[in-house]
Amino acid sequence: MDNKARYVPGHGLLSGRTAVITAAAGTGIGGATARRFLEEGASVLVGDAHTRRLEETEKALAAEYGADRVAALPCDVTEEAQVQAFFTRAETLHGRLDIVVNNAGLGGTAELVDMTDEQWSTVLDVTLNGTFRCLRAALRGMRAAGRGGVIVNNSSVLGWRAQAGQAHYAAAKAGVMSLTRCAAVEAAAYGVRVNAVAPSLAVHPHLVKATTPELLEDLTAREAFGRYAEPWEVANVIVFLASGYSSYMTGETVSVSSQHA
Repeated sequence: MDNKARYVPGHGLLSGRTAVITAAAGTGIGGATARRFLEEGASVLVGDAHTRRLEETEKALAAEYGADRVAALPCDVTEEAQVQAFFTRAETLHGRLDIVVNNAGLGGTAELVDMTDEQWSTVLDVTLNGTFRCLRAALRGMRAAGRGGVIVNNSSVLGWRAQAGQAHYAAAKAGVMSLTRCAAVEAAAYGVRVNAVAPSLAVHPHLVKATTPELLEDLTAREAFGRYAEPWEVANVIVFLASGYSSYMTGETVSVSSQHA
């Protein structure tokens, strides 16, 4: 059976909407989400802590979809001042903010007995605290605007499942799931939906550089389809959660995985 992914063309699901996406430089899930949003008709502001890659991403997307629909601003989600500047820019760029994708996260591998406080704190600060900072800024802006909105957080199946060497990352992603549920209950009062995706294995060049071939082979073998996800396959689910097709969903974490139970 052919399990190869087939790219799905855009259907205008986000036409006229404005969106911001963190950690959107390069070829990972954030970059794929920016591209899918543009294909679905949205205008995007992308942020990332990697300035050079962010500039390259902005240039490439603007050349393909138009400079009037693409903007970029460096944003390190561990720095509150940068988060505030990013969301202020988002709100002034098009006069409204409809969708926020909190994609920033940081991994690493260390057995718990050998893990340092710095390793633990660094992963938690980017992956959980960074999501909190951006979620807080987004909700404040959306509440004040009074037009509702949609927020999608990027979690991981490791928020549910165990994997050696991933205690810090798993704890952070489980925290993102809980943060999503609590924020959704609060935000419902002013018409904002908050959901999350939980990918299993979406491979891109930056992940390959940070992971051993042996681990990637082992993780891929656990997937029911016998392959890893393309980043745009995760982005497709983010598009669904950002669109009107998920209008009654909030506080949910959707697994984007073909892993055996």
